[in-house]
Amino acid sequence: MSARARPPIRTPARRHRRAGRLRRTTALPLLLSALLATGLSLSPAAADPAPAAENLLVDPGFETSDGDGFAQCWQRAGWGDNTFAYSLTTDAHTGDRAARLTVTDWASGDRKIMVEETAACAPEVEPGKQYDLAVHYTSTTDNTVFTAFRHDPRQGWLYWTDLKTLPATGTYTRAEVRTPQVPEGTDRIAWGVTVYGGGGTLTLDDAEMTAVAVDPPEEPQDPDASGSWEVRQMDAEARAMHFVQLHNGKVLMIAGSGNDPDRFAAGTFTSHLYDPATGEMTDVDTPEDLFCSGHVHLEDGRVLVMGGNLDYPAADGSHGYKGLKNSYVFDPATNEYTRVNDMNAGHWYPSATVLGNGDVLSLGGLDEKSEGTVTAEYFSADRQRWLGLHEVNQTWSFWGLYPSMILLQDGRLFYSGSHVFGNGLPGTGASLYDYGTGTITDVPGLRRKDERDQSMSVLLPPAQRQRVATFGGGNVDSNPAAHRLTDIVDLGVPDPAYVPGPDLPRGHYSDGTPQTGDEGKMYVSAVILPDGTVLETGGALHNRAEPVHEASIFDPTTDTFTPVAPDPEPRGYHSGSLLLPDGRVLSYGDNPGDGSYATTLSLYSPPYLSKGPRPDIAPPSSREWTYGTENRITVSGGGQITKAALVRPEAVTHSSDPNQRYVDLPMTVHGEAPGGGTEIGLNLTDNPNLAPPGWYMLFVTDANGVPSVAEWVRIEGEEQAARTLRTEPAADATSPKAGTGDAEASERHGRHGTSEHGKRPRRPARDVEAWVDGCDRSYGDPSQCLPSVFPAEVKGSAAKCRWLDGQGWKPFPVHGRDRHRLDTDRDGTACGRGDRGGAIG
Repeated sequence: MSARARPPIRTPARRHRRAGRLRRTTALPLLLSALLATGLSLSPAAADPAPAAENLLVDPGFETSDGDGFAQCWQRAGWGDNTFAYSLTTDAHTGDRAARLTVTDWASGDRKIMVEETAACAPEVEPGKQYDLAVHYTSTTDNTVFTAFRHDPRQGWLYWTDLKTLPATGTYTRAEVRTPQVPEGTDRIAWGVTVYGGGGTLTLDDAEMTAVAVDPPEEPQDPDASGSWEVRQMDAEARAMHFVQLHNGKVLMIAGSGNDPDRFAAGTFTSHLYDPATGEMTDVDTPEDLFCSGHVHLEDGRVLVMGGNLDYPAADGSHGYKGLKNSYVFDPATNEYTRVNDMNAGHWYPSATVLGNGDVLSLGGLDEKSEGTVTAEYFSADRQRWLGLHEVNQTWSFWGLYPSMILLQDGRLFYSGSHVFGNGLPGTGASLYDYGTGTITDVPGLRRKDERDQSMSVLLPPAQRQRVATFGGGNVDSNPAAHRLTDIVDLGVPDPAYVPGPDLPRGHYSDGTPQTGDEGKMYVSAVILPDGTVLETGGALHNRAEPVHEASIFDPTTDTFTPVAPDPEPRGYHSGSLLLPDGRVLSYGDNPGDGSYATTLSLYSPPYLSKGPRPDIAPPSSREWTYGTENRITVSGGGQITKAALVRPEAVTHSSDPNQRYVDLPMTVHGEAPGGGTEIGLNLTDNPNLAPPGWYMLFVTDANGVPSVAEWVRIEGEEQAARTLRTEPAADATSPKAGTGDAEASERHGRHGTSEHGKRPRRPARDVEAWVDGCDRSYGDPSQCLPSVFPAEVKGSAAKCRWLDGQGWKPFPVHGRDRHRLDTDRDGTACGRGDRGGAIG
């Protein structure tokens, strides 16, 4: 390709077409995809095992005509620009006939052979159960995959998942895969095999679908339904707000100046390595003030760190925070930072999203002049450098601070509306962004979009479902009481829109007072757990004040919260949480308005750790995985394995980690391993956008809901990335076509059309208030934050001093205008003995 940034990898549109509207030619591909997603296995026909249970399919051998040139209960489906032909052939595995699909002159789309989506043909299923799918096939192309759809009585037929990629074979080969557990609200499934990309001939015969017998779960002796917390003391000087889980098991803690102007002035910048197993902390030399930088894992396990703090705000409001251009790579092998080339602009509070080809896109933040940067930054994994300004596709859009930009399966990014500081973006507050074409399309439905400051968004498990939830939020500028709202969006449908989810459970404040009404929290942490649920924890009611002690586990299969034990420590501003390889959750940080900083870490043991013995994964024979392959592991102990997944390690700060994801691994159970235990084949998606290259934690979970300790595996992406770039850039029905989009939304984001040379004219940086963090710098020392706006119920000088007293403040200096009238005796000290309301502290 040219020197311009590579576009995000696009996958064949079959991956995003959800409902069965165009599946009349897609039945077979869906069948193969479903098999793949559940753990397909391949073996020579001579070694076919006998079916373990009743075959639930009608006409599994394609022997009965449907009167229209094809087999009864099998449909021809597909879409796109390609030439195709379906037929019944006498070249059968057994019996007289088999089904054949030939695709030629392929430009886009896919074709499928799959179970017909009717009550007479699609087997009934039970939510929570799993099913083994199998078929004998020959294929001249590797571009085939098991695909599954599910029927919801309320919504009709919906895309479910792709299961496993099938290699080309000239002789009949048995392909087998186990579905994930059937989601709630599903009464039937249809599946088949898909041909995509480049064409070829596929022949199917002797399909099977059988229910998996599951041993009843064991009742734990002493279950702990709430889980438990362990609080550890740490170095008081750590002041870290960036935590990154490394693939060696340690956690990188980045503080920079730690939100302390005195440390900044002294050039004291710090990072630490924390070992959760021993509690040991090791200092790391830190070359710049990486306070409020961005960070993301690279494919090889190193950590790319971008931007940071060039300067703190001036007390007189003449300027606010300023962003660094500098960028570094941290290497866990040497525990050292190495500088790479600078970005094109400064960025304080930038996002960082890894793409399907391993490159990194960074957006948003404040530049060197304390203005909102409109410069997109693109790090090339191949070149190991940031590309030049005009090598990057620029829309000159201001995305805010730490915008949550989540990579979707079609290569676009979803701005969820979660951000840091103040109002959301104009328009609906959420949007789809196509880097390759520069289109920005609003996504409607996000409630209180201007009160999503330090909410947290997460791509719900599994990533294949393409659903995002956004939890809580507030606004440091207007400082309302944070709310309890949860909104959920399905990004796999043609016109995605947020819909209301369940409210966050209420918690209590540090004095034990329970929350009431709509009181919720901002500074939310949301962590994907190994069993496919999400822990949400931490938070506060107002800007750097009134910590909320509440935690719950969100189940994406039912969209419900289950309250669990809350963190006993306050976790407000500059807090966060991440998943450890042993299945526990590490929570850190709290930096309230009085300038203090938490010196504790909290370790949460979820309820699944008290449900019984844990399954154990033997060290894999290979930790290097490639896309579209089956990777075998041996598991012993625990109960019957029901699911396996890759969880991307977190790099979290300020309620933001857009790269967090849980990738389902459809299983093929091969039976007893030679050395004992059970051998299971895990089928990795062939879509790099679902699982960008890099290191992942591999977990299996048993029928008791107990996960293993993780084994680390690495997805290698170079070869697959080059192959997948062949796919067409034009979008299908679920996304805007290239060069189109919501013109009104684009205008709101700063796009003004293109010049005669095809480049968008550069837009100036966005003006941003000097006190963007909602702090009035006329009061207190430089590390403190007196709210620019007090909570609505706090009125008058005396009430404000009493409220500050409750938040741990002591009398503090006034440097400029006393807007809040806290220094009524005008002695230069607010809330002192001579002031209305009396001394505090």
